[in-house]
Amino acid sequence: MSALTFALASGRALSAQTPNAPGVRLDAGRFTVVAEARDARLARTLLTSAQANDSFPGLPRPTSHVLIAVAPNAARFRQWVGPHAPEWGAAIAIPDEQRLVMQGGRAGSDAGDPVVVLRHELAHLALHERMGRLPPRWFDEGYASVAAGEWTRDEAFETSLTMVWRTLPSLDRLEEGFFAGASEATWSYAMAYRVVSELQALDPVNGLANFFSYWKSTGSMEKGIRQAYGMTGEQFEKHWKTRTRSRYGALSLVTNVSAVFGLFGLILLPLYVSKRRRDRRKLEAMRAQDLAQEQAARASALQALLDAGVEPALEPGSDLDDAVGRAAGPTGVSGVS
Repeated sequence: MSALTFALASGRALSAQTPNAPGVRLDAGRFTVVAEARDARLARTLLTSAQANDSFPGLPRPTSHVLIAVAPNAARFRQWVGPHAPEWGAAIAIPDEQRLVMQGGRAGSDAGDPVVVLRHELAHLALHERMGRLPPRWFDEGYASVAAGEWTRDEAFETSLTMVWRTLPSLDRLEEGFFAGASEATWSYAMAYRVVSELQALDPVNGLANFFSYWKSTGSMEKGIRQAYGMTGEQFEKHWKTRTRSRYGALSLVTNVSAVFGLFGLILLPLYVSKRRRDRRKLEAMRAQDLAQEQAARASALQALLDAGVEPALEPGSDLDDAVGRAAGPTGVSGVS
């Protein structure tokens, strides 16, 4: 077992560094960051960010010591997290241990901004420190997204055609989406973000602070909403759905209709251009054919007149004018009697 792995398994910082298992340990305030040497720069960035922004909406300032483990690769990340890590996760918080594991510098582009990811996971730990196991999964994820300022969650509503026709779930059923695969989980994260955002906006002065206090003291989210915001849970549910649909429903429709027309345009434009080119070639071929037929008809008529010994009446400027002019004498009269 390497020194870094030992630190993760025991929950303690690195006790030593060895040539076979190089690692770094950084300590500041209530945070300890452990990582392999190649992720040392990332570890310093994470530690600085965690210290600089260590308060969370509606919660008292956290005091628990937090261990942040930076996994060197995806395989090690899954190993440290265990068999229950979602396949789309870039990081995971373990609230009971006040520990989080996140991917390091070799993470894929879908892992997101590591500073934002760290903030999201630290919000989970802060919420757990204050509220324990009271928050359901949907609230936990929605709160972490709000605390991390993940505005891109709104994009799921702005660009999703499902906003036009899909029934928004009840808060009780919102929980199920986090266990139904990556696509459904993305939608559930976005909805959870909207719910917590709307809850926070109900009190522009205190935000979520009073709600958390009432929820903690009563042990009931329903009672916390009633006492903090003066509405029932059912009334709040109707409120957030109405606000969300009015804000994003039409936008989603316009966005997707525009996308559909754009897609059809990309498909049909080459066909239209190709058809125009074919039509133009056909028209040019028809014109050339008509001209050839006209010239052949004129030549045939002239030959018929010459064969009959009849001098045709020519119009000035015609092709036969030149021929007759060349056959005439100096006085313009044919030399044939």
